[in-house]
Amino acid sequence: MQHLVGLRELDAPQIRRLLDRAVELRARVKAEGAVDLLRGKNIGLVFLEPSTRTRFSFEMAARKLGADVLAMSAEGSSTSKGETLWDTAKTLRAHGADAFVLRHKYVGSPHQLARRVDVPVINAGDGINEHPTQALLDALTLQDHFGDLKGRTVAIVGDLRHSRVTRSNCFALPRLGVRVILAGPGTLCPDSMSSLGVEVRHSIDEVLEDADAVMMLRIQRERMAPGMLPSDDEYAQIYGLDMARLKRLRPGTLVMHPGPMNRGLEIASEVADSTSSVIFEQKANGVAVRMAVLAELLRPEAT
Repeated sequence: MQHLVGLRELDAPQIRRLLDRAVELRARVKAEGAVDLLRGKNIGLVFLEPSTRTRFSFEMAARKLGADVLAMSAEGSSTSKGETLWDTAKTLRAHGADAFVLRHKYVGSPHQLARRVDVPVINAGDGINEHPTQALLDALTLQDHFGDLKGRTVAIVGDLRHSRVTRSNCFALPRLGVRVILAGPGTLCPDSMSSLGVEVRHSIDEVLEDADAVMMLRIQRERMAPGMLPSDDEYAQIYGLDMARLKRLRPGTLVMHPGPMNRGLEIASEVADSTSSVIFEQKANGVAVRMAVLAELLRPEAT
């Protein structure tokens, strides 16, 4: 594997290899504190769209592997003055970047960069297209609780139209044997999403009893046209995961959310903080998964 620009390109053995490596590195970090597989390497973090959790997680992953970080964000960078992504990448490469982690608002930007540079490129989110490491950490969290995922059902609910997390999960989870059901209002869950090879429904109440895990999605107002969403109260009533709906889940069903959460909108605070929630486990698993990806791309032969 030369790059990780999306999960559409990965097969089941490649996904399982990354998950296995994440489990191994997570255990080693717990026992040793750090793993110096990438000592002497420089990771270029190019975040040209706002991010807190993903950027922090990649930085933690790089440092726990012994690498140094060259970080760049849109605010105050030369890109805000008109510099192209390619010139930004060449600058960081000249400063010794051995890999790029790119978040960009334009779909396909990591793919374009990967075709032009001679080092690995990792997609940290490109527009509404994909967010591969988020889907991998989701899969790792599910695996932690269920072991073999074959035959399990995951319902993903909410703003599916704008969710790059959804797209990556729709590529990854079925390859691990998971049945994926999408549910949301018609404006945010078009029937065309069935082209991803998953089931599409339009009510959260239709998926509760079927699911082994329910993943709620953030309402991405910043990407929406006017009129795509009813009032907050109406959305929470019709599509939100509240305590009444939580009680309808089968025992052992997991509650997930990629974050950041709009508490009281797509998910009630009581649900997010309940014993069914694995939301903060997902966040913790992000570091292990991103360590695995960096190690796999830069030191595939090392353990």
